[in-house]
Amino acid sequence: MFTGIIEDLGKVSRISRQGAAMKLEISTAMPAAEIALGDSVAVNGVCQTVEGMQEGSLVFHVLSETLQKTNLGELRPGSEVNLESALRFGGKLGGHLLSGHVDCCAAVLEIGERAGDIAISIARPKEDFPLVPKGSIAINGVSLTVAALSPEAVLVCIIPHTWQHTNLRLLKNGSQVNLEADMIGKYVQSLTAPYISKPEVSLDKLRQAGFL
Repeated sequence: MFTGIIEDLGKVSRISRQGAAMKLEISTAMPAAEIALGDSVAVNGVCQTVEGMQEGSLVFHVLSETLQKTNLGELRPGSEVNLESALRFGGKLGGHLLSGHVDCCAAVLEIGERAGDIAISIARPKEDFPLVPKGSIAINGVSLTVAALSPEAVLVCIIPHTWQHTNLRLLKNGSQVNLEADMIGKYVQSLTAPYISKPEVSLDKLRQAGFL
């Protein structure tokens, strides 16, 4: 479990292919004393297991499915990645709850300025991706608020601190970003979809389902 508050901006130091999978080594300033083999670390919002480590470096085994469905497959030596260690009980919940299971990738449409902040417009996912204005979304593992929605795009605004300390500052038009929808929104959508999509919804059925 993660919160979308980036702890370090790591740099890919080595990549080696292992069949359809990939071994990924990342240089990081995250304290080695606070990470153990087998721990979960979010890399650009993707939950990965620490397979190897030494002071200043973490190694991950990235599955072929992960490479196909996230932007980790686009990484090269020198690429900067957002890193966050897993949430610990008693730790600060500074963003919003994330599983590290990326829902999809989407393209950056436009980067500009809005009221002194950086505004990024991203293609709205075509999948059943729950979004509401002022709701939460994770982009490359960064917890952000949906500033505006249209049928074609999602707009988020980024404060200077977040811009400077994450790899969002490296984005360009056309860049692919990892998206994870709000966890609560996904559960609500899953629970209500069978009733909303059917015309025979009634008060009795809603009561039976526990909504009333």
